[in-house]
Amino acid sequence: MLWLAAFAALFFRMVAAPAFSYLGLLMLSLAKDADEIPLIPINSTILIGWLAMTLIVIVATLMQPDPIQQQNRGVAYMLGGAIVGMTIGLLGVTFLSSVSMLYGVMVIATAAGTFFGYLLFTNTPAGRALSFGSGNFYTYLLAKGFPTAVAVMMAGVPLVILAFRA
Repeated sequence: MLWLAAFAALFFRMVAAPAFSYLGLLMLSLAKDADEIPLIPINSTILIGWLAMTLIVIVATLMQPDPIQQQNRGVAYMLGGAIVGMTIGLLGVTFLSSVSMLYGVMVIATAAGTFFGYLLFTNTPAGRALSFGSGNFYTYLLAKGFPTAVAVMMAGVPLVILAFRA
């Protein structure tokens, strides 16, 4: 439910999206079965690393000018691209031999999917003002793509662990 809230927050209050996603990861790390064995072994190294990334994203988002913070144009394209990228990255379980490699591939594929989703958006009539030569390309990509990618990557962490356990 927290990841659904994170994905919804991308459209309404982007600064909250990485926080909801991190809370989802944290709650999942605390979930245990009847024998007190963690359902998904998410260790403190993963949690601390993603906490640091969450704080960086929140601060970077809050530092954006108000007009950029209030925009949500292209976020659906970036979210769709990030989810597709994460899914493609998770397909690496078929040929990768370590969970660390799959984790890295999932992160890179999610970032690439976010970028390609944004690139697709800039080729629509609504996104022409943010196209590659406009001068706003990188600013808007980082303002909206960074929180989107981080929120989706955190949702992918337990999927990486589950893919390797299966």
